[in-house]
Amino acid sequence: MTLTSKIQRYLILILILNSFNTYAIQQPTKAELIATIEKANDYWQSAHVDPGNPSWDNAAYQTGNMEAYFVTANERFLQYSEKWAIKNQWKGVKGNDSTKWQYKYGETADYVLFGDWQICFQTYIDLYNIAPDSIKIARAREVMEYEMSTARNDYWWWADGLYMVMPVMTKLYRVTGNTMYLDKLNEYFSYACSIMYDSKANLFYRDAKYVYPAHKSVNGKKDFWARGDGWVFAGLAKVLKDLPKDSKYRKVFLKYYKDMAKAIIKSQQPEGYWTRSMLDAQHAPGPETSGTAFFTYGLLWGINNGYLKEKSCLPAAIKGWKYLSTVALQPSGKVGYVQPIGEKAIPGQVVDANSTSNFGVGAFLLAASEMVRFTDNLQLK
Repeated sequence: MTLTSKIQRYLILILILNSFNTYAIQQPTKAELIATIEKANDYWQSAHVDPGNPSWDNAAYQTGNMEAYFVTANERFLQYSEKWAIKNQWKGVKGNDSTKWQYKYGETADYVLFGDWQICFQTYIDLYNIAPDSIKIARAREVMEYEMSTARNDYWWWADGLYMVMPVMTKLYRVTGNTMYLDKLNEYFSYACSIMYDSKANLFYRDAKYVYPAHKSVNGKKDFWARGDGWVFAGLAKVLKDLPKDSKYRKVFLKYYKDMAKAIIKSQQPEGYWTRSMLDAQHAPGPETSGTAFFTYGLLWGINNGYLKEKSCLPAAIKGWKYLSTVALQPSGKVGYVQPIGEKAIPGQVVDANSTSNFGVGAFLLAASEMVRFTDNLQLK
């Protein structure tokens, strides 16, 4: 190791330790982080022995559960996801007539092309990679390959859909080697950006209904919903994880990711959380866990993988984790302060320590798992 590299390593360690000290949280050990993951996940799974249907909210939880398994090697977590996948026959909704398949909002069997019923494929693919069996990804391939065969490009018309489906595309590319998954990923994402992205704020509106100035926060500001932008930011991190390093699309996704990171950090509250309306804290004041967890996950992933600078991003990530681990996580293991299912920040809506949900726990597990990896990386430096 050269003198220069030794100095760099020393400065990085000082930066990390100062970040923890500044925000009044002792650097957790890997064992402590795994205990935190197991506390939250055991609480959720013991209260939900039936893992539920393949809808987006259960599936979002499962994406976090799988990451928790990857960092803890806890077989119970893996078995819970397997139980869920088998129960749902490795499918989303089960309509078989492709001429009737829909992709706008819907909950019946024919809404096969609606992203809320495709996020389940992420976990099915992860389970396939652990123990390959074609049945695990047969429906995922059938649905996504049919979708790609159509001339439409407007499948992702709401921010949540970018988390639901973008990682499915890159995961299936990894399995199949079919470059059409990447071409269509870029095409569909380009459409989504054209209707939801604000290039000045570097954030996404939840959907076209919320674009400023047609829609405003209570104080007349642009209204960016934290969980909606959390879905996008976390989705971009997942895409970059699986997108080939030499992909012609990598620079595009990386630019959106980095620009979002800067905007996200600017809107963080001093206590470490993000309010539901990111740029108008008074629109729906107080802490919210799901958006905060997705942001914390996305920031930590970028730091862990060398895409975000520790100097500018680590303090925000540590503040986010402090909130998640000391305020959101209750002594019982319940993950609180999760805004209920919805699509916007709602003035007057009560979100408190008892407000929990499956997707909120999933987001918490994502962030906690990246904290484990951060600790592993720190020990290697």
